[in-house]
Amino acid sequence: MTTGIVFSTMKNQRAFLGGIMTTYDPAALQTILMRPDLAEFDLSFRPMFGGIMGYAGGKVFASLSNVGLALKMNGKDREALLALPGAQALRYEPDSAPSKTYVVVPEALHTRPDALKIWVARAVAGLPAKKPRR
Repeated sequence: MTTGIVFSTMKNQRAFLGGIMTTYDPAALQTILMRPDLAEFDLSFRPMFGGIMGYAGGKVFASLSNVGLALKMNGKDREALLALPGAQALRYEPDSAPSKTYVVVPEALHTRPDALKIWVARAVAGLPAKKPRR
């Protein structure tokens, strides 16, 4: 089952998710996060390393790549997201070590805005506070 975001023109760039080769288009993933109901998080995006990095209030909170939509999570929030069926630690290559901070959200959340918003809110809430300027 595809949601319309799995299409990509990038050759030889495939993500290894749960034994299935899937390729995502970072720009299509960005549209998922550009919904009006997520505007409260002050999201912005910048191209980086062949993908797109997502920022909330100027701090990185997401990686959008051919691997999928990965949120920067820590502690119990990370564990809770990893417990969802289909979620897994980010790996840009099948043989690379899993990320200790980024978790690829299950594809099922791509089409469930209310559920995805909860995880975006948890990722943003886990970002370090801004340091005061001197």
